[in-house]
Amino acid sequence: MTDPADHDTDDQDTGDQEPGAKAQGERIAKFLARAGVASRRDAEVIVSEKRVRLNNAVVTHPATFVADGDIVTVDGKPVGVQRERTRLFRYHKPEGLMVTHKDPQGRPTVFEKLPAAMGRVVSVGRLDLNSEGLLLLTNDGALARQLELPANAWTRRYRVRAFGAPDSAELAALINGITIEGERYGPIEAGLDSRKGDNVWLTVALKEGKNREVRKVLAHLGLQVSRLIRVAYGPFQLGTLPRGAVEEVAPKVLREQIKLAS
Repeated sequence: MTDPADHDTDDQDTGDQEPGAKAQGERIAKFLARAGVASRRDAEVIVSEKRVRLNNAVVTHPATFVADGDIVTVDGKPVGVQRERTRLFRYHKPEGLMVTHKDPQGRPTVFEKLPAAMGRVVSVGRLDLNSEGLLLLTNDGALARQLELPANAWTRRYRVRAFGAPDSAELAALINGITIEGERYGPIEAGLDSRKGDNVWLTVALKEGKNREVRKVLAHLGLQVSRLIRVAYGPFQLGTLPRGAVEEVAPKVLREQIKLAS
């Protein structure tokens, strides 16, 4: 699971910048994220691939700043900070899809399966290829970054099917966090829901979220995950949303939750 651990780079528009770059405005990656081109991290990749031009000059450094009046293009297409209202969508991601706009190995992606009418969106956090369930999507890269921040302490809740015999005491002890091969994981709530033969269903909830955290922690306890479904991200629920379906969050609900997360 590559989920909330996939945060973008530092949010401060400070630090070194390439010679001749403007000393005001905002970093190019942040500008592209606000424009809905890609997440901050993916925007930095686009810059490294020299696909971005600023005032017709190829951008070669992620610390390049964009000021009012500058002209930015990606792959020759002009980019402007969106004027469209901020929108948030719930999407039921099926397994077998990558959460990226372009996969080097040519595997199918979430964004290829979305309705064209949605326009350009980015994900809030990620789910790996074999994970499924709730994925939040937005047309506002800055909102995606805000909702991913660990400071919001939003709970990510999962239903997990695993092979093995869980130890109730070990599961309960996860609430104190655990260190695996030098990696420290924060508090995790884990409980056994049902057992059928050699397979069990668990409910797992965490607030921190690191790369493939659920799979790694359960593997450490001798449990092999065969299905991982995210059923909630903060206040947003998967509910009965059909697999592959997408539904916009009501603007009023979005405003309320953004206010609470601020």
